Amino acid sequence: MNNDFSSPKSVPQPEITELNAAELTTLDHRHVWHPFTPMSAWFSKKDPLIITHGQDEYLYDIQGRRYIDGVSSLWCNIHGHRVPELDAAMQRQLSKVAHTTLLGACNVPSIQLAAELAQVAPAGLEKVFYSDNGSTAVEVALKMAFQYWQNIGRSEKTGFLSMTAAYHGDTLGAVSLGHIDAFHARYRAINFPSLRADLPQIPAYSPANSTIDSHIVPFSLFSEWDNYIRDVIAAHANVLAAVVIEPVVQGAGGMLMQPHGTLSRLRKLCDEHEVLLICDEVMTGFGRTGALFACDHEQISPDILCLSKGLTGGYMPLGATLTHQRIFDAFCGDPNAGRTFFHGHTFTGHPLACEVARVSLQMILERDLSRRALEMSQWLADGLRALRDHPNVGDIRITGGIAAVEIVQQRTPLTPFPWQRRMGGEICRRLRSHGVLLRPLGDVVVIMPPLAATKASVEQICDSLQSIMRQFPDLFTDHG
Repeated sequence: MNNDFSSPKSVPQPEITELNAAELTTLDHRHVWHPFTPMSAWFSKKDPLIITHGQDEYLYDIQGRRYIDGVSSLWCNIHGHRVPELDAAMQRQLSKVAHTTLLGACNVPSIQLAAELAQVAPAGLEKVFYSDNGSTAVEVALKMAFQYWQNIGRSEKTGFLSMTAAYHGDTLGAVSLGHIDAFHARYRAINFPSLRADLPQIPAYSPANSTIDSHIVPFSLFSEWDNYIRDVIAAHANVLAAVVIEPVVQGAGGMLMQPHGTLSRLRKLCDEHEVLLICDEVMTGFGRTGALFACDHEQISPDILCLSKGLTGGYMPLGATLTHQRIFDAFCGDPNAGRTFFHGHTFTGHPLACEVARVSLQMILERDLSRRALEMSQWLADGLRALRDHPNVGDIRITGGIAAVEIVQQRTPLTPFPWQRRMGGEICRRLRSHGVLLRPLGDVVVIMPPLAATKASVEQICDSLQSIMRQFPDLFTDHG
């Protein structure tokens, strides 16, 4: 028997760690399909950003250049990179076991994390179902809500209502709730139909007021929306299984920020009309908005809560869907009654991820990073104030450690650039020369550094953005 498991001599395996930037670029272009990326344009990049390592809020590329991770590695990093406590948590768990299934068995970190999440989550959310990421956490919530009504004999309640500009992930159930044409329109034929409702609009937001409680709209406008959303939910209550919302801030829709009172009104209407409320806190959870959970700002508890991203501090893929005992109880009973929730993932309750999440949550609480987000809110407000009067800034929105600068062709009347100009992308590209990594949402430049980032780093991000927008007026010139 041949016990030589080495690679065949005829298929040489490259030593990836020893490859230079040019060789890595060639391999990337040959083999890697990047997410949300026009690949034909990507192939024209002769010097793509190749990250080799990180430290604190900084990332380093293969050329040795340092950048502030201004979007927290896609909104998930809380504590920075190479955090000793999180590194130690992974190593500690690796010395025991990396992965075991939760199908018919338990593991220690998943049990402990579930109990710890239940202690800090909005009131009554005591049951935790694990998955792999934010999109899967939403999928779990949808199937859970749908089957809940089936299990209690309300089989007519099969519909879902989500919000204009909603984004809840890229699996098909989550896409069915999405209302951003660039991401979702192409897949309508294979989605289930869902209802859509508008959220109240905040007037152009002044960064001089940067805490969640300052998100106030004129009472008349909020009252108009209040009547509208009441009518929408009432008209469809008999068939609605759940209302789904990204509370306080809609992420991929452009960091759209809701007025205070929106969430509590939805909670009240859902209760009145026997509709479940699902809150997708994949982005807003774990301190981002200045509270541990965005729901805490209005002291409401959803029926189902979806978590991921910051759950592990950005270290490991992990999703969690939390719900109440009464929802859970509808799935219990005689195994032959058909109430079981037949859903799961190979890596559900992954021990490595759960142990890292436990330590991350402890650090968030001990270091009061929710309060740090409120401090960061003021740093962002101060740093971006000078852009308020820029002729190509249509709005500046800030909540906690999240800021959005909306780039427009002109302010009066408010006119966006043609999407083909990709102004947001060009600004972010130029920011790299200032040692800042940002990623836009269309022409909305998003700033969301790790919550542990220093004031100096936040100031550098804001100063660099100002410099780019003033130093390159050609950016905003219509070249026809």
